Amino acid sequence: MEQLSNPDIYLQWLEQAIAWISANVLLVPILIQIAACLLATIPAFLLRGRLASLLARLQDWKPLLPYAGFRRFALVLPSLAFPLIFVIAIWLLDAIAIQAGYRHNIIRLVASLLNAWIVIRLAAAIVNDPVWSRTIATVAWTLAALNIVGWLEPSIAILDGHAIEFGEFRISIYGIIKAVLSLAVLLWVASFASRLFEQRIRKVHHLTPSVQVLMAKLLKLVLLSIAVLFALSTMGVDLTALAVFGGAVGVGIGFGLQRIFANLISGVILLLDRSIKPGDVIAIGDTFGWIQSLGARYTAVRTRDGTEFLIPNEDLITNQVENWSHSDVKLRLKVPVGISYNCDPHLAIKLCNEAAAKCARVQDNPGPNTLMRGFGDNSVDLEIRFWINDPQNGRGNIISEVLLNVWDAFIEHNIEIPFPQRDLHLRSSDEPIRVEMTHAKAPGRND
Repeated sequence: MEQLSNPDIYLQWLEQAIAWISANVLLVPILIQIAACLLATIPAFLLRGRLASLLARLQDWKPLLPYAGFRRFALVLPSLAFPLIFVIAIWLLDAIAIQAGYRHNIIRLVASLLNAWIVIRLAAAIVNDPVWSRTIATVAWTLAALNIVGWLEPSIAILDGHAIEFGEFRISIYGIIKAVLSLAVLLWVASFASRLFEQRIRKVHHLTPSVQVLMAKLLKLVLLSIAVLFALSTMGVDLTALAVFGGAVGVGIGFGLQRIFANLISGVILLLDRSIKPGDVIAIGDTFGWIQSLGARYTAVRTRDGTEFLIPNEDLITNQVENWSHSDVKLRLKVPVGISYNCDPHLAIKLCNEAAAKCARVQDNPGPNTLMRGFGDNSVDLEIRFWINDPQNGRGNIISEVLLNVWDAFIEHNIEIPFPQRDLHLRSSDEPIRVEMTHAKAPGRND
């Protein structure tokens, strides 16, 4: 504490700092590099407005606007116009200094800091996940710090020195890290490119929906496979030997994951034969709804109540499926109706046809047709038949509308809808049977 209260100590520290700056900073090579970096800000300042206007045009690029990550990327790019030009100028100065044999440690320091800052800004804009964003920021600042202190190349050498060798194949810690980083970047690029191509494929209207889905899935599979192969090649994996290894692994996977592969193959078959496509209205078992999407392993079917069923593709191949919109969206519905034996069936048939024709969803050609189906125990059985061309909008609502119209017409024309009737037969016996009939008293009567 006495030393901290002594002003001579601070003067001594100040003299040491000035001496260090004079010996390490106020040198001609260092000052030249600082001046070069300051001069690099001039073209960056002069050209930032033009580059910002060019980068702002990306915000109106319609093919990529559906992607939230690209929209965030396009919004942040104009603000990076100055550092982008600045870092390009710095790297040009670094290349010139290397070719001329001059010192460039300060220029490399500024370039590393700018690179890390630009990468972190872009990662924060593109990656919406905070965990991935922090991971990218940590990696960028770590590489920048190692490069600044001159430990980047020695660290790479140390990590590459810890390796395991299997014959001619060598796996090092550095190779694994490089493969993981390459795989992460390549998978993201492949996924982004596949979504971009999928958007373009959907705009090709002469392709059927099933072919569009098939092309998008195959393209995504190819891009992801290329990404994985490139990541393996960065580790030094011999891809020719991988073919033999893949054949052996494929046999084992075929037995262990046969149901999964059956669903994958079934999905491809469904897309190729176009028996089921997005938007079709199907019924399989107790599930009725329209197809939302065709996946690699399952098909998403959404019902009228909002429930979404994920049906394995194999079930759509092996089980009976009712596709109400396979070749034609028109669907005929049958609604049973019963009338009393005391009523005129000709009038009832006419009223039923008129009641069905009042509904907007019922087709005029062919129009509604009511048939007499038989003589039931309690009623004359009729059946209303009519066609609709929008089964995806549901059956129950249109049947309910037709029945309500029939009810109103029957009430207006005194057409009776009978209740179930039963005849009771009493078998004779030796014992007398007493039958007593009583009438309910009206309210307010005392007798």
